[in-house]
Amino acid sequence: MKRIFTLIALFATLAAQAQNTQTAAAEAAEALSAAEDVPEKVETPKYWEHNLVTSLTFGQTYLSQWAAGGYNTLSLAAGIDASANYEKGKLIGKNRLQLDYGFLYSADKPILQKHKDRIYLESKWGYETPVKHLAYSANFDFRTQFDNNYDYKTPASDGTTEPSVQDWLDARKLKSGFFAPAYLNVGLGVLWTPKPWFSLNFAPLSGGGVFVDIPELRKTYGMEQLEDGINYKSFRLEFGAQLKIDMAWVINEVFTYSTQFTAFYNYLTPDVEPRLTWDNKIGWKLAKYFTLNLSTFMIYDPLVQVNPNRADGKGLQFKEFFELGFTYALSSKKK
Repeated sequence: MKRIFTLIALFATLAAQAQNTQTAAAEAAEALSAAEDVPEKVETPKYWEHNLVTSLTFGQTYLSQWAAGGYNTLSLAAGIDASANYEKGKLIGKNRLQLDYGFLYSADKPILQKHKDRIYLESKWGYETPVKHLAYSANFDFRTQFDNNYDYKTPASDGTTEPSVQDWLDARKLKSGFFAPAYLNVGLGVLWTPKPWFSLNFAPLSGGGVFVDIPELRKTYGMEQLEDGINYKSFRLEFGAQLKIDMAWVINEVFTYSTQFTAFYNYLTPDVEPRLTWDNKIGWKLAKYFTLNLSTFMIYDPLVQVNPNRADGKGLQFKEFFELGFTYALSSKKK
């Protein structure tokens, strides 16, 4: 009898365990089924890539009993270099804004002089063609500056007193200003990018113009004279072809180099030489936030009078900066 009761107890125990196993399996299956009903989280693709580089540069010269002569100087400038690039399927876009502004103080003049001033906005959009690395393109660029720039002539003096600040201000000569000049160009053509660091944009259909909003500067920048024989137009229409070449190298973690060359030929003035610009930037990273920067800017515009030794005033415009700067960069990359 005891064996019978033992067998009954054993069967009951096994049955209970089997029931528990079935219940657990059912619960697991139900949980798995519920989990399958939850939609998977799909990350939204990002087509934009943003970069922002801000800089604050400082320059200083101090002389004490220096036999060769010279003046103590201080300079301070700020800059922004922002880009927003887009890529989705066959459509690509590259947009860049460069802003620079700075002042210089020299002990030989009791005034602040502007030594750096630039506004440059450009946008290039392309749609890939069947030809590898080649795209149809639309290009836009705009260039001007924030404020007036002067050539400071030494004021006349009787030799007994130093010229005052007002004397220096009265003797200065206006050279340029906001929208004086300003260059605007919109073009259609092709964009060739055989390498990530190289692009060539050729736009045989480019239209735009030159603005000179300050009347006294219009002759200097080659604006057309009005019928009264005294005043000049504030706007010159241009229609022609533009070639733009961009190169940018990250040589290593320390050195970077970028350059842009632009040539514009105006169909409306076939006898006039093309307008050329060439910008270069070299960066040497000294520490996490500090860099040495060398920048050069060259312009050849046959309609701008810059050389007093030539009757037509033609000449090469050149500007160079070598500065120590505090640089901070932000970026968001597409996925």
